[in-house]
Amino acid sequence: MGAGKTTIGRLVAKRLGTQFYDSDHEIEQRTGADIPWIFEIEGEAGFRKREKAMIAELCQLDNIVLATGGGAVLSDVNCENLKKNGIVIYLKSTPEKLLKRTQSDKRRPLLQTDDKFARIKSILKEREPIYEAVADVVIETDKSTVTQIVKKILNFKETYEDN
Repeated sequence: MGAGKTTIGRLVAKRLGTQFYDSDHEIEQRTGADIPWIFEIEGEAGFRKREKAMIAELCQLDNIVLATGGGAVLSDVNCENLKKNGIVIYLKSTPEKLLKRTQSDKRRPLLQTDDKFARIKSILKEREPIYEAVADVVIETDKSTVTQIVKKILNFKETYEDN
């Protein structure tokens, strides 16, 4: 949450001349409900079920850039679909930066708590090993501009495809 997946993904897609999809946005568009509402009504389990179906569907498309929610890696099926159908990039950031980027965001159900920093650290502790295991490349985002990150991704993609 707050790593820049959507912002960077859109720019990478634009540079590549491909379609960009954000799985959370697609879920919202198709259900007519926002993610916080889905969490409130269906709980995290209900949202994760929708997320799994959406990622499976989007992974069938060719030549796209896909940003997923940070919790998508909690499903082995999602991890398999992502690995099997494309290059997986982990945009890595420190808990401090993530807190700064998400501090006032009310649309992130998992951060609606009194101690957002502790929650971010807890989420990273659980997910970071999975992010690193699934990723083809890890890109540290804290000391780079968006433009620099996009260039790193494009360079990695070019090198990856040459091998």
